[in-house]
Amino acid sequence: MFHPIYSLATTEPLQPEPTLTEDERRPIRFGILGTGRITRRLVADLQSTPGASVTAIASRTSERARWYADSYGIAHAVSGYADLIARDDVDAVYVALPPSLHAEWMIASAAAGKHVLCEKPLATTSQATQVMSDACAKARVHWLDATAWLHHDRTDMFRQWLSGATVPQGEADFRLGSLRHVSSAVSFFNPFQSGDHRQDAALGGGCLLDLGWYAAGILRLANDGLPITVNAQSVMRDGVPYRVTAIMNFPNDVSATMSCAFDTATRKWFEIAGEEASIVCDDFTRPWPDKPARGWVHEASGKVHPFSCECHQEHNMISRLVDWINATEQDEQLWDSPSPPWQAYHRQALETQRMLEAMETSMTSGQTVTL
Repeated sequence: MFHPIYSLATTEPLQPEPTLTEDERRPIRFGILGTGRITRRLVADLQSTPGASVTAIASRTSERARWYADSYGIAHAVSGYADLIARDDVDAVYVALPPSLHAEWMIASAAAGKHVLCEKPLATTSQATQVMSDACAKARVHWLDATAWLHHDRTDMFRQWLSGATVPQGEADFRLGSLRHVSSAVSFFNPFQSGDHRQDAALGGGCLLDLGWYAAGILRLANDGLPITVNAQSVMRDGVPYRVTAIMNFPNDVSATMSCAFDTATRKWFEIAGEEASIVCDDFTRPWPDKPARGWVHEASGKVHPFSCECHQEHNMISRLVDWINATEQDEQLWDSPSPPWQAYHRQALETQRMLEAMETSMTSGQTVTL
C-alpha cells in the first residue's frame, strides 16, 4: 500500500494510488538493458521486491551478459538490446544505459509494448524527455524514472509539511509557514576510471545531468513547479561540468540555490526554510550506510527536533510501478483519468530536466535564463 501523492498546494491527493492485495497483483517480469556500474545497485532490489522479478539481461556482448546473468542468478543472457525488448517473457524494461541512449531505448521499449523504468536523467534534453513520455502514452505503457528518494516514506512527510500540515514533534507541534528558501548540495570526490560515461560529454556526462538531477529535483519538489529565472556557473574539466552552482527564483518570492560536483566531499543535503521553521536533511538521496533516513526540524527559537524514518525506497519505487501496471490491466479506464497517480511523478521528472537544461544554457551563455 502506498501513501497518496499530494499536490504541494493542498493536502488533497491528486488521486489515490492503487492498493492491491498479493492475490490481485500479477508478477511483473523485468528485463535489464545494460551491464554497467549502475545495474549492480538495482538488480537485487528488482529481484527482492514482491511482485517483481528479473528474467533477462542484455549487454552489447554475449560474454558480458552471461557474466552478469550468472553472477546475479538471471535466467537469460541476451546479446543486444533489441532482442531483449522483443522477448515474450519480459513485461517491463529497466533502462540502465548512459543518458545519451535513454531516449532511443525507452521509445523502442514502448513501441514493443514494454513498460519502462529508466535511469536518471531521463535524457540529455527536455525535448527528448517529452518525446519519450509521449511515446509511452501513445503505447499505453507506464514509465518511471529511477529516482528512488522520491518514493521514500520520508519524502511523503516532506510533501505534507510543505502543504501546510502540522509538523508533529511531541508537545511542540508547529508548521513551517510559507516557503521562503530552498538550498541543496549533492557531490562526491571520485577520480573516474578511464571510459566512465560520466566523463564523456557525448554520452551525457558531467555532474549536472548526474548529481544535478537530485539537487534540482528537491528544489522543484519543494516549489511544486519550475523556477522563473535560473543563473548558473560551472567549473569544467575534460569538456564536462565538474562543479555547478546555481541561483533560482521561484513563484511566490521563493529563492533557491543548489550545488553539484564531482570534485567535492560527499554531500546529499537540503534545507527547506519557511517563515516559522526549517527542515534540514543530510541524506535525502540515500540514507547513510547502516543508518535510518534522518533529518532535523529547526524552530525559530533555536530548538532542534531530530526525526528518522525506516524505509526501503527502491522497493517502494519498484512496487509503485508494479501496482500501476496491474491497476491499468485491471481497469483500462484509469488511462483516461484526468489526474492519474503517475501524473505527479511525470511532472517531477519532465520539469527537473527542463531545469537542468536551463542551467546548461545559463552556464554556456553567461546569462540569466527565464523559463
